[in-house]
Amino acid sequence: MARLFPISRSAHDLGGLGSPVGQKAYGMGGSQMGTIREALTDETGRIRYLVVDASSWFVAKEIMVPVGMARITDDAVYFDELTREHAGELSAYGPGQDTVYQNQVADERVLRAVDSPLQTGTAFNYRDEDDTDTLFTAPGRLQLLEERLVVNKDRLVAGSVEIGKQVQTVTQRVEVPLQREEIVIDRHVVRETRPVTGEVQLGDASVILRVELEAERADIGKQAFVTEEVSVGKRTVTDTETFTADVGREVLDVVETGAVGSRQPAGSVHLAQRSVDAIQDAAEPLEGKIDRR
Repeated sequence: MARLFPISRSAHDLGGLGSPVGQKAYGMGGSQMGTIREALTDETGRIRYLVVDASSWFVAKEIMVPVGMARITDDAVYFDELTREHAGELSAYGPGQDTVYQNQVADERVLRAVDSPLQTGTAFNYRDEDDTDTLFTAPGRLQLLEERLVVNKDRLVAGSVEIGKQVQTVTQRVEVPLQREEIVIDRHVVRETRPVTGEVQLGDASVILRVELEAERADIGKQAFVTEEVSVGKRTVTDTETFTADVGREVLDVVETGAVGSRQPAGSVHLAQRSVDAIQDAAEPLEGKIDRR
């Protein structure tokens, strides 16, 4: 039986798994259990148990769950095969307490019960006696990376506009009514002639009449009027431009060399697949050959 150490007091490498402490914990069917409070490692630094504060299922109870039951993601830990009923039968864990062998064995009997999804047979070996037992094997994770375009925008001066005014000359035509005076001469014949009194000779005392005629004259001037007002401002418009660039991504590369007794032809089969789902589908025929003790 290996001694167990809280991860907070362990100086060993965790084998690239990373610390799940503080992440949310979920049980079978995605039911929220609580939070990962601690991880327990052996002398080599391998994680053996995850301590779960199952406050969403029970009142103030922390339990130890074998790390092999965990499916660890970037932001949560999932125990897909752990039911609330089985968790209720596990021993309570107190922070900082030493793990008792009898409690560990009792918990394993609960998890490996005949009606448990973890059942592999009525006979089983406890940890440290069976290297093929996956119950205490930390789940491995292979991250597939891909490049994505990241767009940053900078503001720059795209142009400037100067607004002013200038004088433009156009020719206008204005019609102005002007008045003027004309001479009017009215002549009429005297029907009843009468003699001129006195001695008068023709041509004597000639009289010249002078009549002044007036007329209006246009005096053209110019005056400025406000005909338009201009307000100057700015507004933002959005244009969509398309940019292209080459990016790379990692795909799963599986090499199967062929097992002893297999009906596969000699040589190696190279599979390059684009999704984890496709790899799982390809691995289904091998499930019957895996020893899950």
